[in-house]
Amino acid sequence: MPDVPRRPGFIPLPAYQEYPAAEMVARSREFAAELQRRRTVRQFSERPVPQEVIEACLEAAGTAPSGAHQQPWHFVVVTDPGTKRAIRVAAEAAEAEFYASAPADWLAALAPLGTDAQKPYLETAPYLIAVFAERYGRSPDGGRRTHYYVMESVGIATGFLLAALHHSGLVTLTHTPSPMGFLTEILARPANERPVMLVVAGYPASDAVVPDIRRKPLSQIATFR
Repeated sequence: MPDVPRRPGFIPLPAYQEYPAAEMVARSREFAAELQRRRTVRQFSERPVPQEVIEACLEAAGTAPSGAHQQPWHFVVVTDPGTKRAIRVAAEAAEAEFYASAPADWLAALAPLGTDAQKPYLETAPYLIAVFAERYGRSPDGGRRTHYYVMESVGIATGFLLAALHHSGLVTLTHTPSPMGFLTEILARPANERPVMLVVAGYPASDAVVPDIRRKPLSQIATFR
């Protein structure tokens, strides 16, 4: 193979692994089947989870692609009982206001999920991971650095995180209280960060239940041209 001219600032593609077609199909089917087992859980066990697991899952999240490689995300991992309590109190206050004023069709859509303003899992689960989007960054001289496609990038990273947590054997819940500015205050985050969601992670409670609902089949979520 002839030498490929090197471009300054670029390196050869590292660690790419190609598989035979049959193995590709098997691996993709196995991964799809594993994620089909993933369910949102609202009853968590207090059992501790090794922090190393969470660290590895966050490292996986950090491999996500991002606009201009700005990596505009920050994850705050909360284990302190007092901080979790403060987050629950603030989140439940926001949720109570939401349920009191939400449109009827929105409440009807939520009804099959059995949700309400009470969020005990915010204290029960061993880990709360607050996801923040960096609206802009800081250059070495302290100036403001523009970030591009921030929400898209953070959404992809959070998806990686959820998949990694599931793959590790944990269950999760994504919680998006509105408004959620209280997370900035409680967790003392800087002005350039905007809270996006809470990812609740841990083992399921022994009596955990989930709604009897189904996912759309491939034919309803994808079109091939």
